[in-house]
Amino acid sequence: MREFLGRALRRLTGTRQATIDTIEPGSIMVSPRKPIEPFDVAAITEVLDLATKIGAVLLDSGTGAIDTQTQIKFVAGVYGLDDVDVDVTYNTIVVSARRGATLPPITTMEQVYYRSMDFTRLAQVDRLVRRIRDSGITPSTAHRMVDEIITAPHPYPHWVATVAWGAMASGISVLLGGQYLVAALAFLTTVAIVVVNRNLNRIGTPVFFQQLVGGFIAVVPAALVFGAADRLGVEIAPSQVIAAGIVVLLSGLSLVGSVQDAITGAPITGVARFFELLLMTGGIIAGVGVAIRLLEAGGIFLPTITTTTSFEAVELPIRVAAGAFAACAYALASYAETRALGVAFLGGLIGTAVAASATFTSIGEVIANGLAAAFVGLVGGLMARRALTPPLVVAVAGITPLLPGLAVYRGLYGILGEQTLSGFTWIASALAIGCALAAGVTLGEFVARSLRRPQLPPRPDWSLRRRLLAQREAREGRAIRQNRRWPPPPRRF
Repeated sequence: MREFLGRALRRLTGTRQATIDTIEPGSIMVSPRKPIEPFDVAAITEVLDLATKIGAVLLDSGTGAIDTQTQIKFVAGVYGLDDVDVDVTYNTIVVSARRGATLPPITTMEQVYYRSMDFTRLAQVDRLVRRIRDSGITPSTAHRMVDEIITAPHPYPHWVATVAWGAMASGISVLLGGQYLVAALAFLTTVAIVVVNRNLNRIGTPVFFQQLVGGFIAVVPAALVFGAADRLGVEIAPSQVIAAGIVVLLSGLSLVGSVQDAITGAPITGVARFFELLLMTGGIIAGVGVAIRLLEAGGIFLPTITTTTSFEAVELPIRVAAGAFAACAYALASYAETRALGVAFLGGLIGTAVAASATFTSIGEVIANGLAAAFVGLVGGLMARRALTPPLVVAVAGITPLLPGLAVYRGLYGILGEQTLSGFTWIASALAIGCALAAGVTLGEFVARSLRRPQLPPRPDWSLRRRLLAQREAREGRAIRQNRRWPPPPRRF
């Protein structure tokens, strides 16, 4: 049994390393090519342009500034540019190659325009960096490949991503304790949010107003069904539907990247990303607040929010499965590759199980979510390396079911309902949970990057004897096959 468990663990973790692992200082000898001559301006410019394009895709997908900077330097170093300065900020990448004391440096700059999350594009760039490292393709070939990656359409149709967003909201609502009606209403509400926001994005609407419209739509259907619940003969908790919609709106924001930048030594980029996060969350709060006020003016009053959410032990498996399903649906909605969906499911399963189990203890919600995120970063990072998937995909998908959508709604409802102290307490709790999730997953990913492969306990004597016996039988079998081929056939001249 121990041997079986060890083999299963090795299959999950393996010996594979993420691309960012293999380009850490001292882990690989960079430059299989000879250095570029300092007078060859065209060659230097071509390499710098390639490195900045790769960095732009990484930064656009939510990769931390330090990891982006490291990979840019690595790509430049592979092609023979060792003396390179890289400056990565919120939406700008500047790369400068020094050419000695007598020649001016050559500098390139790339603006990062934020698009929708596309984890397939991130994985393809990750594989391109691996190919540059392993086979040393020419810069012109790498240029053509990265241009194809950037301009390629999404791997799935829009309707697949839309259905996945709705499925994610359904999983979140079940995780919060909802039943079939709540899950169906959360699905339809989220589909409406995604379709409307996609059309708003096409006409160039700022993201803040997209979040405002999304927060408004998240409230109205649940409130209308709650107002007609007596006539329809149904029971519904509108807070579960609204919270699921808020989580969907929060999931696309760079929570992990902002805190990771602040922790790993890029405070300016971290502050900029965190301010964007607060601004977008403010748009959600504004939309929810406007909807609540308009509904109250129309005579529809939402029920009072309780201060705690009770979990029954018998419901734990269902809620954990719902959280894992939501993580997998988020990965699909973000256009992740097929190989990443199973890893995202396991990441969500681990994170939700740890967080839900911690509710039966007295450690508190903030610490519980931080521990869950640390497990997601550690175990999910090891499994992502096995599947050759960027660990960021697993990290973001794994903590998505744990985002504090219900706490945000409770805080806003308390502020609007003349419960100012309770409302600001919930808002502060939501902020603390978000920071704990980001810090925990950063810590877990750091440990996973350090371990890369966990040390298994030594095998017992009976396992060692079995392995030696199998090796001896294999050697005897090879000797028998070689004797059958003796003497060798005569050579023909």
